[in-house]
Amino acid sequence: MAQNADAAARLLEAGRSLVAELDLEVVLERLLETARELTGARYAAIGVLDEERRALERFLTSGIDAATHATIGDLPRGRGILGVLIEDPRPLVLADVGAHPRSYGFPHGHPPMTTFLGVPLMIRGEAWGNLYLTEKAGGEFGPADVEAITVLADWAAIAIDHAHLYRRSVERSKELERAVEGLEATTTISRALGAETELGRVLELVVKRGRALVRARAVVLLLEEGGRLVAADGAGQIGDAARSVSLPVAGTVAGAVLESGRPERIGDVAARFAAADEAIGIPGAETALLVPLRSRGRSLGVLCAFDRMDEEPGFGDREEELLLLFAQSAATAVATARSVEAQRLRHSLRSAEQERTRWARELHDETLQGLAALRVLLQSGLKLGGDALEEAARTAAEQVTTEIVGLRALITELRPAALDQLGLTAALDGLAQRSREVDGLDVDVRVEVDGDALDPDLRTAVYRLVQEALTNAGRHARAQRVVVRITRGRDGLEVVVADDGRGFDAAAPTEGFGLAGMRERAALMGGTLELGTSAAGTTVRAVLPDLPRP
Repeated sequence: MAQNADAAARLLEAGRSLVAELDLEVVLERLLETARELTGARYAAIGVLDEERRALERFLTSGIDAATHATIGDLPRGRGILGVLIEDPRPLVLADVGAHPRSYGFPHGHPPMTTFLGVPLMIRGEAWGNLYLTEKAGGEFGPADVEAITVLADWAAIAIDHAHLYRRSVERSKELERAVEGLEATTTISRALGAETELGRVLELVVKRGRALVRARAVVLLLEEGGRLVAADGAGQIGDAARSVSLPVAGTVAGAVLESGRPERIGDVAARFAAADEAIGIPGAETALLVPLRSRGRSLGVLCAFDRMDEEPGFGDREEELLLLFAQSAATAVATARSVEAQRLRHSLRSAEQERTRWARELHDETLQGLAALRVLLQSGLKLGGDALEEAARTAAEQVTTEIVGLRALITELRPAALDQLGLTAALDGLAQRSREVDGLDVDVRVEVDGDALDPDLRTAVYRLVQEALTNAGRHARAQRVVVRITRGRDGLEVVVADDGRGFDAAAPTEGFGLAGMRERAALMGGTLELGTSAAGTTVRAVLPDLPRP
């Protein structure tokens, strides 16, 4: 009785020990040792069924040393006696395993085995595998052994199921962690890239953030230009050659990634890279990960990462997935920055062309006509001679002086020296003085900011906006008084020019008044321009980002 109680206690403790363990391999190892201990068997084995439950996928043993395993060779696949349990998952007890009609015998080097006990491992009503015991010390396996191992197998089935669930939950948790990590990283990077439209800054962010994302030793960004892959930027341990590389698309690994739109992981850079690809290779690089930059179905370039800064330099599935997600955001940012840069260039060229048209009109309408009138005057004087010639010469000298003044004013409008030498306030005062002299305007200028502390481009933009507004007030609005205010507001630098002229129809085309150029100039500075007009006058208000002087 005491012996039975002791056996039950050992069985209960063994079951608790199995169920408490969450590592599948430890559960199986502990099951083998416990089964041998409870029954006195010399050898124990677990056969794990394949997905179709027709053969053994794994075979784990206890009691057989490594040398014997090596001598036996291939492990059993579930035929013979082992196949009986697969076909009919019920406990099987044999006094002599070799005497059974299904026995195939043992391979060369296999230890002798006579007594046998086999018990199925059932998980949720389905066979998962079998537990085999042989060579019981002191005789054959009895009913007590069958009962103990059956109970142990039930405990083991619960433990194996728990271990499987735990492993799946851990793997799922890791997958979710990787997904969240990748989402957070790409979201952060996307926000950083989305806030930039200057191409150089975007390229710098791409290589630096991409390198940090996958912990690469170096990253090089290649962009497609004219059928070649040209290095746009790089980060990390790269040489000068990699920064200026230009590869053909055909015949290179990078070109293949560009054309296929699929990433490529390289375990041996020296063996995989073509001769042309070696130009982007980092000295001593062993591994690489190349991913395409694609935007709206078009390949823009290739992002090349070299050697992870971990114990293993190779890139895995996680790094490939992260860099691919990042490359999608990077491609959008690069395409946007290129578009903005092209738009800025178009605006700049359009504004420059409008400026040229204006100066050509000024030279034609004033200077050229004045010179033509001077030529007529001198020709008349030459024909008449005498006092008429002398009078014509004096008049011509006066007209030349007037034209010189006009040309100087035109030169000043093109690029006032005072703006560079004396600052914004002095340049605006000079502009107001010329408006008084030429157009008879009463101009009141108040600059309530430190012009010298402003960015040079911002100073120029303010000057040009005021210049154009004063020109419109004097030549088109026929104003008498103009107020100019330069202040610092909540949203940036405010430029306000208000006149008391006749105004115009705001719904009518106004390109002739230079307003399109004023709007584009404000937009190029990242600002806005508003226009208010009525019979009582016109007010131009521009708000420009208040950038400090670099």
